[in-house]
Amino acid sequence: MFGDSWTFQQDGGRPHIHRKTQDWCRTHLPCFIGKGHWPPNRNVMVWLGACSKGVSPLVILENGTVDHERYIQEVLPVALKFGNDMFGDSWTFQQDGGRPHIHRKTQDWCRTHLPCFIGKDHWPPNSPDLNPLDYFVWDEFVNAINRDLVTSKTALINELKRSVKNIRSEVVFESYAAWANRLYRLKQANGNCLNK
Repeated sequence: MFGDSWTFQQDGGRPHIHRKTQDWCRTHLPCFIGKGHWPPNRNVMVWLGACSKGVSPLVILENGTVDHERYIQEVLPVALKFGNDMFGDSWTFQQDGGRPHIHRKTQDWCRTHLPCFIGKDHWPPNSPDLNPLDYFVWDEFVNAINRDLVTSKTALINELKRSVKNIRSEVVFESYAAWANRLYRLKQANGNCLNK
């Protein structure tokens, strides 16, 4: 199972998305606005987990900064429950290199509670090509958002909750089915970004 987070912003009725992989977003997401700092009262960070069987419940991290303590308290229990519900005690968790994820206490929590996880020293560095959320699932989620309904932060949150339910299971399955092939192609490209 992979986990990842995005920050959405309500601005003039249009949600914007901020990601570290900005070139990918500029190419694939019509509402992407690039680097920037937004007023915190209009930001909504969300976390989503995904596996071949579907997506986890959406975790909405509405107020404040997400540090390792908040990540451990609000996100990791959702990841654990979802992984266990989908696969019992036989699954592996991979997150990205975000600061809350690489913190020693987060890594300790994962070692203690998860059946298996890929530790920070073994993650591929900043590779959207190897996380199905980055190369497929987020796009499906964003395309499910009805931007006309987003007129306030509350409306954005409601639309995010509605939209995550519209992520098609066949799209999620297909993105995971393609993962081994993407891994092979990335190796053939000597770790360079994959062309579509």
